[in-house]
Amino acid sequence: MADTIKSILLLARRDHAEAMRVAAGLTIFGHQVRLVFMDRPVADTPENAEQAELLELAEIAPETTVQAEDLPRLDRSRLAEALMSTDVVMSF
Repeated sequence: MADTIKSILLLARRDHAEAMRVAAGLTIFGHQVRLVFMDRPVADTPENAEQAELLELAEIAPETTVQAEDLPRLDRSRLAEALMSTDVVMSF
């Protein structure tokens, strides 16, 4: 199974709740998942709050490219490094 474990960068661009759900689900298979919120701040909704709890359980610390967000921020160069150092990039 060690050969199938991947480093996955998940870009949350359109549907933040679905991106969080997928990110947490991918850890079930042992994948190392990094989640980056893009485009806009994460909305304060019950669905997003529920999915954020899943991220905590999956031990995923989300990041963002959005300046107004209260999460660790990736600038362009750090995002480029993340893209280059991962096995798989997914976008939701």
